[in-house]
Amino acid sequence: MKVLETSLPGVLIIEPRVFGDARGFFMETYQAERYAEVGVPAPFVQDNLSYSSKGVLRGLHLQHPRAQGKLVQVLAGAVFDVAVDVRRGSPSFGRWLGIELSAENRRQLWIPPGFAHGFLVTSESALFIYKNTEYYSPETELGIRWDDPSIGIQWPLDGVAPELSHKDRMAPYLSEIPPERLPGD
Repeated sequence: MKVLETSLPGVLIIEPRVFGDARGFFMETYQAERYAEVGVPAPFVQDNLSYSSKGVLRGLHLQHPRAQGKLVQVLAGAVFDVAVDVRRGSPSFGRWLGIELSAENRRQLWIPPGFAHGFLVTSESALFIYKNTEYYSPETELGIRWDDPSIGIQWPLDGVAPELSHKDRMAPYLSEIPPERLPGD
């Protein structure tokens, strides 16, 4: 597997080895020892699967406390996947990274605890899977506005408004969240 460091500390792009022939392909999507060696810690305690249509934007989400690390990938379709550093005191606080994840490129993104996460479906539909290092905890969940100007994410919307859940539409700006509600670095 190939691991690419990103501009955000701890956020990694992972390109698993793919073995293919005329019958199709095989790839190992996770192996605890190999992933731990490159900075993706175990254990994972919950897997989630999301299906969405084109233009659906989910995020930006995180939990604190009970922060989740997420190993994300797309099984069908394509998304623009985003991680935002929201750790108080971090030198990269408020900075974001966005990459395309697709069934075609088979890339994974490791998003460590302390980062908000979201994605926009750019294909007709997408099947998105992610492994979590912590259980879902609604009482510790936080949302941040997808279009927060202080973060300035360049979503590939092509002039079309995204489809959002009510919760995501009503999420506060990062500056409106009390600092003690955010994770530390």
